[in-house]
Amino acid sequence: MIRASAFISLVALFSGAAFGQSLDATLTMPAFEVSDIHASAPTIRLFMNGPFIHAGTYQLKTASMVDLIGTAYGVEPDKVFGGPSWLEFDRFDVLAKIPSGTKPETVKLMLQALLADRFKLAIHNDTKPFTAYSMTLGKNPKLKESDGSGQTGCGFRAQGIPQPPGGGPVAMPATLTLTADCHNVSVTAFANSIRGFISGSLGNGVQSNPQVLDNTGLKGLWDLELKFPLTMNGGPGDGGTNIIDALDKQLGLKLEMVKVPLPVIVVDSANRKPTDNSPDVAKSFPPLSTEFDVAEIKPSAPIPAGGRGGRGSPPFQNDRVNLQGYSLKQLINLGWNLTSEDMLAGAPKWADSDRFDLIAKAPAAVVASPAAPGGRAPIDTDIYRPMIRALLMDKFKLAVHYEDRPVNAYILSAAKPKLQKADPANRTKWIEGPGLDGKDPRKANPALGRLVTCRNMTMAEFAALLPGIASGYLRTQVQDATGLEGAWDFTLSFSGTGIVNGAGGRGGDPGAMAAGPPGSVAAGAADPSGGLSLFDAVSKQLGLKLEMQKRPMPVLVIDHVEQKPADN
Repeated sequence: MIRASAFISLVALFSGAAFGQSLDATLTMPAFEVSDIHASAPTIRLFMNGPFIHAGTYQLKTASMVDLIGTAYGVEPDKVFGGPSWLEFDRFDVLAKIPSGTKPETVKLMLQALLADRFKLAIHNDTKPFTAYSMTLGKNPKLKESDGSGQTGCGFRAQGIPQPPGGGPVAMPATLTLTADCHNVSVTAFANSIRGFISGSLGNGVQSNPQVLDNTGLKGLWDLELKFPLTMNGGPGDGGTNIIDALDKQLGLKLEMVKVPLPVIVVDSANRKPTDNSPDVAKSFPPLSTEFDVAEIKPSAPIPAGGRGGRGSPPFQNDRVNLQGYSLKQLINLGWNLTSEDMLAGAPKWADSDRFDLIAKAPAAVVASPAAPGGRAPIDTDIYRPMIRALLMDKFKLAVHYEDRPVNAYILSAAKPKLQKADPANRTKWIEGPGLDGKDPRKANPALGRLVTCRNMTMAEFAALLPGIASGYLRTQVQDATGLEGAWDFTLSFSGTGIVNGAGGRGGDPGAMAAGPPGSVAAGAADPSGGLSLFDAVSKQLGLKLEMQKRPMPVLVIDHVEQKPADN
């Protein structure tokens, strides 16, 4: 049983963070100096990016209204109920000016005021029952108290990922072993750190990212290590073991599923279109920097025999850029944010084969700072793109222009649709996992590693989502040509490109082509492993067709480029 005092403390903490301001109080809340809100451009990015704080500016990208509410009130998306159907589907970019030194909690209040003012958001508080896990002491606790030395926090490392000689694509195993290595952490912090892995360890049908309540009664700081299986396709771990067994055997901690009432936010109303931006709002925000403080590009060192190519360290870290072993095409794709080979024309053959290292230091003022105390600054790749573009144009004497050209793209058409009419009262959304009926084809066929459930979704909305849902297959926007009216409920299960291609698909190479359409080798229609490509799954399960066709799209054309970069 969960202790009453623990639950009361949880509610009090949650309420103070999420509901400390009434709607009437927004009139006296601190406010952003100026704000710019607009609908996000079409993108394969289907999740919120940010928040970022750059030298007096606050930014959120591709954020749904649920994301915005969660960020403003400090709650998780599954704690936001009610509201109109578009609440989880429509996405917005928010850019705002904040005074230097503004505290993170004040920024949240500013965002709350912004939502009330620009979207006319109205909410109220409530409680609803949730599945959670209670962590308690077992009969034989095996925890090591920290001496306060060394690093602080939890790190995770995976074992079982194949590392073939020379790099290249690999097929992921069904199960990995994950190690949580925590130092100088409270048991509460440890419980929060492992919650995101519970569903991956216990298998399908388990709530994603469930609450873990620390009911051990342990105070102080601890050094903890935990090894547990993480399944890639939703089944139980090897030999039936899972994170609950690992906690009991290795640390003497019990993890039990419980039902508890938790505070939630209920959306009463919100406008789909925010009020208009000020006509001169663009003048309030400085353009992104186009120059690194220091930068060099040089040919990459040869890969030793039996060695592994690629990037040994994070490409973007604080103000450092470390791109090692990249082709010129990959650097151009990164600088101009191209998502497909078809979006670049005129590249010489050596732009694929020659490899370069780009090492640079970005101006400190453009690097994002943490949006929460003690947090890490998120990586905003977009701030580096203008600098990368300028560097490539300087070092390689690169000259480019955009023009519309016919390129390979996909259309979604109807054959014999197998879709269920949706309840218009439900939110338009997609989730990774089974629908309300709980049916999960991955249990019978682990090769179907992806299971997507869509609710109250039009075919135009589904077509727009597909490149983000299946980016390994599709790198350009999909056009809806089904002619189907209204909204629908359906599920789609398919294999990753690593299964249908036999060895890992694109292998992380941003310049490589994705799997092909039905009838091609990459489609894997008769894969002996039980794999099923996206194209065949759409046809067999939904009665729709994804077909390639040529249509005009903006293409970046290379007018001039030199093979040897200028001296640093």
